[in-house]
Amino acid sequence: MGKWFKSGSPWIWLTAGAVSLSLITVLGLLLLIGWKGLSYFWPAPVYQFDISVNGKAQTVIGEVYERKMIPLTQLQDAGIDTSAMSDTHEPRYLIKVGNRERVGLDFMTILGSQIKQQTLADDIAVIDRDKNGKFYGYPVSYIDDGKVLPISELTAGLAQAEVIRQELERIKQEEFSHINWQLENLRVEERKQVLAKTMTEAEQARINTEREALNQAYLVLEKHLFSLQARLETDALIVRDMTGEDVTLPLEQVLDVWYPNNLSYVGKLEHWVHQVGKFLRDDPREANTEGGVFPAIFGTVFMVMLMSVIVTPLGVMAAIYLHEYAGKNALTKIIRVAVINLAGVPSIVYGVFGLGFFVYMVGGTIDDVFFSAQLPAPTFGTPGVLWSALTLAILTLPVVIVSTEEGLARIPNSVRHGSLALGATQAETLWRIVLPMASPAIMTGLILAVARAAGEVAPLMLVGVVKMAPTLPIDGNFPYVHLDRKFMHLGYHIYDVGFQSPNVEAARPLVYATSFLLVTVIIGLNLTAIGIRNHLREKFRSLEQ
Repeated sequence: MGKWFKSGSPWIWLTAGAVSLSLITVLGLLLLIGWKGLSYFWPAPVYQFDISVNGKAQTVIGEVYERKMIPLTQLQDAGIDTSAMSDTHEPRYLIKVGNRERVGLDFMTILGSQIKQQTLADDIAVIDRDKNGKFYGYPVSYIDDGKVLPISELTAGLAQAEVIRQELERIKQEEFSHINWQLENLRVEERKQVLAKTMTEAEQARINTEREALNQAYLVLEKHLFSLQARLETDALIVRDMTGEDVTLPLEQVLDVWYPNNLSYVGKLEHWVHQVGKFLRDDPREANTEGGVFPAIFGTVFMVMLMSVIVTPLGVMAAIYLHEYAGKNALTKIIRVAVINLAGVPSIVYGVFGLGFFVYMVGGTIDDVFFSAQLPAPTFGTPGVLWSALTLAILTLPVVIVSTEEGLARIPNSVRHGSLALGATQAETLWRIVLPMASPAIMTGLILAVARAAGEVAPLMLVGVVKMAPTLPIDGNFPYVHLDRKFMHLGYHIYDVGFQSPNVEAARPLVYATSFLLVTVIIGLNLTAIGIRNHLREKFRSLEQ
């Protein structure tokens, strides 16, 4: 036994066990988040409960959202009569009943002793709506342009409504946006000439003519928009709710209809894929508790890529100076210590710095010099995606510097001396020999920077991220990439849905789904960077030999 301990084998096994336990913990956490999030999109069965509350019969229709065993003492403390309950614990069901505008809440709590009968609701439909969440009921008929049609015509009506809805969205996002952009350019041009006192009557007449033409085009589009909306308003779906009352749902609010209890396993799988796809490509709605997260995905990836473009050259140049040019003196040691200490500064401090320096000082100066015609409305003197990327670039800069410098230190000096002996300058040696050999280390630093930046939320709350962004940072209007705009972020979206939502229970599955998506995005970015690093490592392996 003594020889075994002296050989070091116990420490090897202990290290292997710790690594294995860590991997199991991480994988288990990812599986838990993935299961909790992705199962939300699976069509759950809908039940009909015949219950009796205080002697009053009632019918409840909905999904079993949660089941807990509650001690009778807890129920007694809540003032509930437990004389008819024989066990020490009573099952309590949380039922998602939807129909928010009629019931008031999305959920209802039922005790097991209150349930007289529980059956699957035959032919029940789950209706996904643009407002007020889901509606559970039995479709009765479909109204198309004032005509009552059988419910079998609903599928064609929903397809037609979706086409109209997409056209409405296109008009708002593209054509209206383009006209507003042109009108804003005319306003800025007019203001510039007025401030410079170069406005002539002919120029004023031209601007007025162009503005009037754009206003007329706007009115034509508005008329077309109202006609499309009127087509949706004439169509409706008649549904019988759990109280037996017929409810009219305007088709403009109905996004999708499915019958969960009638679906086969293949049908449920197709529905699950369809719902996940909508989650990934749609915009959020209902205070971010419904809909998709596409703007947050786009904002996260766009901001991280912009940050990577900024931090990589800065970190590499700093590491080259420290390792290749700076002398070994007290000043260099102080700089190295400062770089290492910067990695431990809380992220919120970087956010405060970014707000004060980038937004107010740099952005305000840019507005005064280049965008004075837009003032007092700020252009760059307000939080935006550019300042967010710069703030996170400074936050992750120490990681890139340290990783790059370690890569430079691993390159033998004989390689540098051989290049210099052949007549190359120090700059040519760095560019053609040293940097290619250190590129895997540079990519390693970038991987670590991306992993940290993609999950940061605190600094972004101060320098650019918002709860709901009206437009993406990229559109069809010049200059096409708008770095001054605010954006959405998956990390902040998780915080907002999980802690600022007006309907916590309904939003909880979306927290898991968005968390799993954020982890997936980070893994995807890291795998891309790892692939590039491995390619560079193989490409320049001959130089190392």
